[in-house]
This record gives sequence, structure tokens and C-alpha cells, in this order.
Amino acid sequence: MNHFIQIENSKARIVNHLIQIGTKRVRESFDSDRGFGTPDIISAVEFSHSGELLATGDRGGRIVIFQQEQESKNLPQCRTEYNVYSTFQSHEPEFDYLKSLEIEEKINKIRWLPQKNAAHFLLSTNDKTIKLWKISERDKRPEGYNLKEEDGRYRHPSSLTTLRVPVFQPMDLMVEASPRRVYSNAHTYHINSISVNSDNETYLSADDLRINLWHLDFTDRSFNIVDIKPANMEELTEVITASEFHPLQCNTFVYGSSKGSVRLCDMRASALCDQHSKLFEEPEDPSTRSFFSEIISSISDVKFSHSGRYMMTRDYLTLKIWDLHMESRPVETYQVHGYLRSKLCSLYENDCIFDKFECCWRGDDSEVMTGSYNNFFRMFNRDAQRDVTLEASWENGSPGCPLKTWRVCTGSRRKRSEIGVDCLDFSRKILYTSWHPQDSIVALATVNNLYIFQEKAN
Repeated sequence: MNHFIQIENSKARIVNHLIQIGTKRVRESFDSDRGFGTPDIISAVEFSHSGELLATGDRGGRIVIFQQEQESKNLPQCRTEYNVYSTFQSHEPEFDYLKSLEIEEKINKIRWLPQKNAAHFLLSTNDKTIKLWKISERDKRPEGYNLKEEDGRYRHPSSLTTLRVPVFQPMDLMVEASPRRVYSNAHTYHINSISVNSDNETYLSADDLRINLWHLDFTDRSFNIVDIKPANMEELTEVITASEFHPLQCNTFVYGSSKGSVRLCDMRASALCDQHSKLFEEPEDPSTRSFFSEIISSISDVKFSHSGRYMMTRDYLTLKIWDLHMESRPVETYQVHGYLRSKLCSLYENDCIFDKFECCWRGDDSEVMTGSYNNFFRMFNRDAQRDVTLEASWENGSPGCPLKTWRVCTGSRRKRSEIGVDCLDFSRKILYTSWHPQDSIVALATVNNLYIFQEKAN
């Protein structure tokens, strides 16, 4: 299995330290006023299509973008560094007066658009509102105005004796984040997914009961393409938990549900895709059914492979790979933390059983990754059928050294590289993960810490 090293990033760590100190006072008033929880907890992580930029969103509605250093990017043997590129406030807290409901500013998802010019564009969403942001650089400014002095004062036109042609002068690089579109008032329930279509013109947004299709240029209209809301809400049996467009076919998308099934829909068949084209659902074993069966089978994330041939789903205990040509059962099933099956009662009591773990593919689809508890993350090599458990921690590893592998055991006797299941810290969990699209670099988020690891060069 690949060896990953921890990356030392002095600038990022200093900024992270300043963020934690700077939000301490804000967090105290934030908690007492609205009760939404600490605002600096990371809630979304996403690499751009080139991997040059890495965006993170938090519960306070902020987005922090890290940029890969050009020197390390061009030298394959050099350790990669990501430094802070831009920080801006994406969402603010809102209040729905019709429902007397507070809408928190927490960033649920971030999705980058393919880059077409010097600027970068990304979509970000909280529970109700989606925004399109433009991230651009400016390193020149115009000087030599006729009616404006250098100190900002304006001259009267009658005082002009000569005309000057303004020229551009170099200035310190400034990164600007400006909102270009705001898509709102289209979802009754909380938005859990956004996905950009391969046509680069449309995207979908999904909440608990509906999926809407948007055009990037229009903010005042969207088309409802899935609606599973029953006429009588007492007959509701499942909700939508995740949705994504196919990476190559602009007419195809999938959505997962709380009952553990994934439906593939074709927008060419019908304008309203309530009738799915394919249903991916593994038959349940009656002998293993329990009170927690439906909870742990709920789909928390669904991701297409880069090739578009396979689909990956994550439920509470397992990671499954599906072939789009076979609906009856997954072609691969990986146990993420099967040792927790005996702990489901306690996990239900502390609400950990409702945690939503994300998953991601390696750039060549040869490996998959997802998070777990105790700051563990799991990587599965599909070709060699091998897996490894690594820990994201500053204390247990130094920059440039391979990460220590772990094994969770259920017995009383264990080796140095093993940890007992009763010793796991369930408050330390990696829910959000992202894999660099080209390089062997992964980004993980736990609480308010962002970890970036790179595969060790041979």
C-alpha cells in the first residue's frame, strides 16, 4: 500500500492558529446568541479540477482557499505546499419569517466549475441558498486620471489644461472574491447536494424530497426534476440523502436515499424523473436485520468514478462499488469500521450513528478513500485488494515521515500498532475528504483542522 507523508505548511498553520484565536470571542457570542455551534468547524473540502486550489467551508459561512505553490508543483520530487490564497464570507445567518425558522450560514457543499479563463468559479451552498463566486487576481491598477488626484480628491473640469492617458501600473497581488449569482427560494427543505453537469451550463441541487435543475445564468427559475414528496406526509418512507451528475453523460444523474438504495435517472426519458431508469439496491439479509438496519444502510455519499463506469456509495459501515451495468449487487464491498457493529447502541445514544461520511476516488480510479473515527481514514486499493488505516494527527507524525498504520482489534491483547475498539475517540472523526485529481495528494478535515498528505516518492 502507498506510504503517505504529512506536509508541513508553516503559512497555513499560522493562519489556522490566528483563525482559532480570532474566533474565540466571536464564538462565545455566536453560541449564546444563536446556538448553532462553533463557527470554525470545517464542513466542506473540495479540490479544483486542476488541483491547484483547495477550498474549505466552515460552519461560520466562511470559505478559505489554499493554493498549491508553483515551485513545488513543477518539481515532482519536492514536497507539495498549499498556502492560503483567499478567505471570504460566503453566507450569512438568515431568518425565515414565514416559518419562524433560523437558517444557519454553515457551508454544506462546495463545487468548482471547470476553469475557462484566468478567473476561477465555484458554487457554495448552505441549507437554503446557493451562490456562484468568482475568484480573480489583480496585480495592476490604472493611474493618471484627468479628474481624479492620487489622494482621491476630484478636480473641477475647468481647471484642466492638459489631457492625460491613464496607464496601468503594477501593484501587490490582490485576490478578489465576488458573488456573481445568488440562487435562492427554490428549496423547502435543507439542501444536501449540489453537482455541476458535464455540459458546464447546468447544475442540480437536492434537498430531502426534491431535486432541482438550474442553469448557471438564471437565478429566478429552476426546474424540478425529482419530487418524492407524498400527498400525505404520514406516508413518507424515505428521503433523498445525496445526488450527483454523471461525469460524462449530461443527461444522467443518480440520487441515494435513506433506505440504502440508489436510483439512476435519465432526463431524456421524462421531464420529471420520478420513474428511475435503474435501481441499485443490495438485497437485505433477514438474519442480520435489527433496529439499526435502516439507519446504518442510509446512503451518506455517492460518487461516480472519473471514467463514469462505476459508482461508489458510502453508508455508515461500508463502502460499495457498483458497476452501472449491474444493479443487483455491488461488485466490491469494503468494511470501513465493521468492528463498530457491536457498538451501535452506544453510537445511537450519542448520535454518532447519524454521522454522514464522504468518500472520494483517486484520479485514476485505482483507489478509494473515506473517513472514520479517532481521526482515522481508510484507503482501499481496488487492484491489489489491500487496505490501510491511517491517522490524521500532528502529534503522531512529523513532516516528511510516513504515517503510522493502525489496526483496530476487539480483543484484550494487542500489539503496538493496534488499538482497542473501546479506546476509540468518537468525537474525533473525519467526515470530509477530497483527492487531488492528478497527484497523490489527499485533503482531510476534522473539527477545525485541515490535513494535507502526499504520497511518498520512491
